[in-house]
Amino acid sequence: MTQTQTILIKKTWRLFRFVSPAAVGDAFYGKLFADSPGLRKLFPANMEAQYRKLLVSLNVLVARLENKDEIAGYLAALAKRHAGYGVKEAHYMLVGNALLWTLQQGLGNDWNADVAAAWAALYQEVADIMIQNSHAHYPAPR
Repeated sequence: MTQTQTILIKKTWRLFRFVSPAAVGDAFYGKLFADSPGLRKLFPANMEAQYRKLLVSLNVLVARLENKDEIAGYLAALAKRHAGYGVKEAHYMLVGNALLWTLQQGLGNDWNADVAAAWAALYQEVADIMIQNSHAHYPAPR
């Protein structure tokens, strides 16, 4: 990610982060489950806590954008937990699509090609770190 992309992410997150966790969660998980209904079984019936976790994770990532080592450690631990829940490598693309769609919906006119590229770059870094750290936790292919 470039410095300009980091600035764009922080600027747009300031606009987005005060949206209620329920609204963000409904949009994000609604999109994710509409695109991939089979993923619903990986989540609890009551999603309120999950909505808050999503926002906490995004807040942590944006707040620590300049500290790659801190982010890498946070994401490594998150990847191990997600592998235990049954998250597979292919799921990361689906989550990324749902995240970018949710941000686009929430940011409205503040969403443009540069903002989209910045968030896509951040998510790709996140996914790469999480996939790398979760490989050891995936069950061996049969």
